[in-house]
Amino acid sequence: MIPCSKNTKHLLVSLSIFLTLVLGSAFAQESANSIPEKHGIDPSKMETSVRPGDDFFEYADDGWLKRTEIPADRGGIGTFTLLDILSNKRTSGLIEEAAKSGGAAGSSSRKIADLYNSFMNEAGIESKGLTPLKPHLDSITAIKTRKDLARALGETLRADVDALNNTNFHTANIFGLWVAPSFNDSEHYTAYLLQGGLQLPDREYYLADTPHMKDIRAKYQQHVSAMLKLAGLTDADARAARVLELEHAIAEKHLSLEENDDIHKANNTWKPADFTTKAPGLDWPEYFRAAGLAKQASFIVWQPTAFAGESALVASTPIDTWKDYLAYHLIEAYAPVLPKAFADERFNFFSQTLSGTPQQRPRAQRGVIVVNNYLGDEIGKIYAKRYFPPEAKAKAREMVTNIIAAFRKRIDGLSWMDPSTKAEAQQKLTTLYVGIGYPETWKDYSAYDVKADDIFGNLWRGNLWELHRQIARLGKQIDRHEWSMTPQTVNAVNLPLQNALNFPAAILQPPFFDAEAPAAANYGGIGSVIGHEISHTFDSEGSAFDSKGRVRDWWKPADFDHFKQATAKLAAQYDTYKPFPDLAINGKQTLAENIADVAGLSAAYDGYKASLNGKPGPSQDGFTDDQQFFIAFAQVEASKSREGSLRQQVATDSHSPSRYRVATVRNLDGWYSAFDVKPGEKLYLAPPDRVVIW
Repeated sequence: MIPCSKNTKHLLVSLSIFLTLVLGSAFAQESANSIPEKHGIDPSKMETSVRPGDDFFEYADDGWLKRTEIPADRGGIGTFTLLDILSNKRTSGLIEEAAKSGGAAGSSSRKIADLYNSFMNEAGIESKGLTPLKPHLDSITAIKTRKDLARALGETLRADVDALNNTNFHTANIFGLWVAPSFNDSEHYTAYLLQGGLQLPDREYYLADTPHMKDIRAKYQQHVSAMLKLAGLTDADARAARVLELEHAIAEKHLSLEENDDIHKANNTWKPADFTTKAPGLDWPEYFRAAGLAKQASFIVWQPTAFAGESALVASTPIDTWKDYLAYHLIEAYAPVLPKAFADERFNFFSQTLSGTPQQRPRAQRGVIVVNNYLGDEIGKIYAKRYFPPEAKAKAREMVTNIIAAFRKRIDGLSWMDPSTKAEAQQKLTTLYVGIGYPETWKDYSAYDVKADDIFGNLWRGNLWELHRQIARLGKQIDRHEWSMTPQTVNAVNLPLQNALNFPAAILQPPFFDAEAPAAANYGGIGSVIGHEISHTFDSEGSAFDSKGRVRDWWKPADFDHFKQATAKLAAQYDTYKPFPDLAINGKQTLAENIADVAGLSAAYDGYKASLNGKPGPSQDGFTDDQQFFIAFAQVEASKSREGSLRQQVATDSHSPSRYRVATVRNLDGWYSAFDVKPGEKLYLAPPDRVVIW
């Protein structure tokens, strides 16, 4: 699957492929190494006895699905996941090189080595026990007044960009900070405040009345109690019940995924004094002082009703309940670097119970995640130099140019769009920055203090370093070429506030991109990703931003009405898909990504045709070039998931599962002619029913 993060961050940083930087099991490692040296589509993955018009996902991928097992340490696996495994294996090698070589104190290699080795020092972690955590638990115990509580909540504020991949911040703080170009002043960074404070993936995990969700909540309460007991807290069962009750109350105040999508409703500028009148209950001056934001003149509050509701809970909920809440969230956040019993209990609930993953990844692989999260650019410099040659960058740039040209042509050909709307759409393409492979500037980690024997402190200081780095940017001129990910990330991103795209080096490799493959396979693979990201510039959310990244209504009303009618038709199409008898795709929740899929694939197809300069494309293994294009698209989407993981995706993600993303081919006329799809076949849509966005 290629999930692209939505929720709050999706509106601002829409990911084509949201992958946690992880390594797989021995099985997955072997699979990564055994990716065939075949350039182009892979017929061995197919099941040609299935009619393409009945189930294109199974036609292109069922051979792979039947012979592929999900590794014990994963909730699912996909074709592209093997590329992610390969990228992380390379990253692991770079980290191990640094760990062995060391380097001068304060050097990049020394920081990498010290961070990785501090995580790998299990004996040292066990010997310290709860000692690193104790001062922080003691400060929570010392809370006596509502002002103390406000200070404690402010001190736990973090600016974790990755946390924005969810509607809530998984921290002890009930709110989250995100620093980005302002909706209203796209030339300067501002502070966005967002709803937070939940540990489960989404509000529906607290509010849904289904047997499955009730069972999850019961097991979550048991998990909270177990973590509190491990930390030596008394009366853990009662404390856990209070924590769950408070999180349930917070969830009731949160906006749903669907409600959270309206940029215009999110654009609420509050001055510090407004918080006391619009969201009474929390001592806001003390909160901002403790968070390091006392000098900030204004904030954009994404979910005003959530802020009012959660602030009221600060006043109405007993202080002792808040102390239990803070203690639990602190323990949970740092469980991976506490003694093994904590990490195991965390894995047992969040991976086994929620996702159905039976086995935890080896510690060395988890160490790679830590280094990537805290020193990602330092590793990225080495990765880009070693694994991304200039020739690959040039070829990828050529594909981007062709697909952008296809979008231009499509926009020009729209009979329903007013010339003024077209002009701004074209201007968005003109000013679009496309980063290929790696950023032009790198993060400076010189102020991040890493110690070889202090993994808890390394993470604590790393989180504070990132908070201070983000706060220091407030009010400053933006860098439109800034990247939001590292070169070693198998991912792609659209940044509407910067009007920019990033395609890291790690995704520009087979099976997505292969300089020796036929153009049809590359355009169907990485080309569909490129088209997907470009299309986010004009989708149901990207269309709210103009060519400078400002939130501005640049559409003529009649144009937008037409656009909404077409996208509503696509939402209705996806509402009919049911991965489980009791669970259907939410067409509105997944709308932006579904728009990007159909529009991006259409533009990639046009870009491919243009690249031929009127000449026919070569066939491969008996498949025409058009067939190769669509098969390549379906094969990079191949995936299979455990039930728990798939249910979580359907409930919380903006992306449809891969099977249904592949089904978007039924909206493209070229697919019908390529495979001679006829009425009566399951995916067949009559021409008037096919959704054409651009």
